[in-house]
Amino acid sequence: MHPRLLVLSGPLKDSTIPLSEGEITIGREASNGISVTDPSVSRKHCLVSWQDGRFRVRDLDSRNGTLVNGAGVEEQWLQHGDEIATGDSSFLFLLEEEDVTPAAGRVEFEDAQFTAETIIIHPRDVVYLQPDRLLRELPATSRVARNLNALLKISRIVHAIRDLDELQGQLLDLIFEVVPASRGAILLADKEGQQFNSQFARMRQAGPAPLVKVSRTVARQVLEQGVAILGSDVPGSEELREVESLAASHVRSLLCVPLTVFQRVIGCIYLDSDSLSTRLHEEHLQLVAAIAGISAVALENARRLQWLEQENERLTVEISQERSLVGEGARMKEVYRFLKRAAPTDSTVLIEGESGTGKELAARALHRNSPRASKPFVAINCAAIPETLLESDLFGHERGAFTGAAALKKGRLEVADGGVVFLDEIGELAPALQVKLLRVLQEREFERVGGLHPIKVDIRLIAATNSNLEQAVRDGKFRQDLYYRLAVLKITMPTLRDRQEDIPMLVRHCVQKHAKRCKVKPRPISREALACLVNYDWPGNVRELENAIERALVLGASDMILPEDLPESLLERTPPPEMTEAKYHAAVKELKKQLILDAVEQTHSYADAARILGVHPNYLHRLIRNLELKESLKDALRDIPARGLSGLSGGNA
Repeated sequence: MHPRLLVLSGPLKDSTIPLSEGEITIGREASNGISVTDPSVSRKHCLVSWQDGRFRVRDLDSRNGTLVNGAGVEEQWLQHGDEIATGDSSFLFLLEEEDVTPAAGRVEFEDAQFTAETIIIHPRDVVYLQPDRLLRELPATSRVARNLNALLKISRIVHAIRDLDELQGQLLDLIFEVVPASRGAILLADKEGQQFNSQFARMRQAGPAPLVKVSRTVARQVLEQGVAILGSDVPGSEELREVESLAASHVRSLLCVPLTVFQRVIGCIYLDSDSLSTRLHEEHLQLVAAIAGISAVALENARRLQWLEQENERLTVEISQERSLVGEGARMKEVYRFLKRAAPTDSTVLIEGESGTGKELAARALHRNSPRASKPFVAINCAAIPETLLESDLFGHERGAFTGAAALKKGRLEVADGGVVFLDEIGELAPALQVKLLRVLQEREFERVGGLHPIKVDIRLIAATNSNLEQAVRDGKFRQDLYYRLAVLKITMPTLRDRQEDIPMLVRHCVQKHAKRCKVKPRPISREALACLVNYDWPGNVRELENAIERALVLGASDMILPEDLPESLLERTPPPEMTEAKYHAAVKELKKQLILDAVEQTHSYADAARILGVHPNYLHRLIRNLELKESLKDALRDIPARGLSGLSGGNA
């Protein structure tokens, strides 16, 4: 085992911390084994310890809690690949051994010019790539047979190796079998062909990672012109014998050949020899040029695969971070505890809550921390798809089931086999589909539209709604038996106004997320702007907060996010006592109050007042609530029926 923590984010980002069979604490104090200078991390935040042959993490009653794979934990055993989050810092727990391969040597370039002692050939002149010419011009000696056998061996091996370092190492080892070189290097260029961004070196004799001196002039000429170059007598060359590094390495001969893919030179193979008796000559140049022609595509594919794997890992971590629930208040800790208990099971979960509270994020956290994590997560918004299409989308259809059904189509439930199906806005599901969904929950089978045979599926169902399903059951709009099947485990996501203590942390998260997405510089938020955000009731919850932060980042003109960068609705609320309101915002607010009071006193009707003001009645209600005009309007509305005031008490009017 090679236990370690890879720091993904925070002050220690990109560092690796080895773990031993003992204990190590993570916290803000310098006395911790891992000291993190982060105000969101407690002085003694959590403990990582070795017990019974395994590692586990334990929260030390931290202020913001400890998360493992997005779910809050008090204590949990760790597995290879688990992500531990403490405040704004996250760590990737790695346990398995890495593949051990021979160390790659360093490359140092030297500048030199070549003269007549060099031989230059074009790819069209490489005889080993022209079988007819080879048989015609070269005698059928044992050396030719050996070289042809080496080419065949290389062609079989290089296309069977996917790892770039392993491929380069194997390739140089095979070249050493047929070419008397002392040192070798494979240099791969960037997309623009300007720099060698991948360098791999190896000695003929096994030993520590070597320093291979490479002539920059030769490598650049091969890269730019696509020709192979041989320096058969380095000491006899006026330019090369003056190169101190080559003289110090006792280099007697060298060669460099291009690696070409689709008429583009992607790099080169460099070899040199310090032997007096066996120097590199033209036959070696021909042979290595042929090897380069065989292996270039394999090297390019291995490099692309390596980049794709690294990019996939980076994006996976990034998506995981972006789709994690944020918040460490008491209400969110209750959510984390629920997710921790519910995730390992296959029980159906019903997630309730207002729009924008993170219901889908909670569903994804359940999937990510469940045994089905490697299987599909299929999300379906029942309100976004017309009823006539939703049945086919969910269950699929047979060919010819209806007009336009030209081919068999698998439904979302079938595609999600083995994984999780997330049904958002489940309250909008039509009665006919409620019956079919009930059968899926009871029997784990269904029939495609137009089909005759049942299809078995192994899925876990997670549903979400922002409506009151219990009231819908009483009103006869939702099946009672389906509701009970859905609500085996039920949780209500807290609104943002019920967890205002999480707003500062959410703001920091949103600033980093949207600054990167919008390609703008992250900016700190002023104390006054943060007070406005905390003081607002957020009818749109976290989604509305994200929109407000994105707007401030894009439209703000100063080095900080100021109150004037925020949406106007946030500034309509009475500021907290500790905040001094700007004269401009106070004057605008007083003008709004007076306009509303005058309109209501004139019309004695909310609808007529809204018409006079040129706004929607719902917007007028929101203004009255935000500007705290409810009491002031009572005198003007004494003769309006009581139901007139009832609309002002609604949370989302």
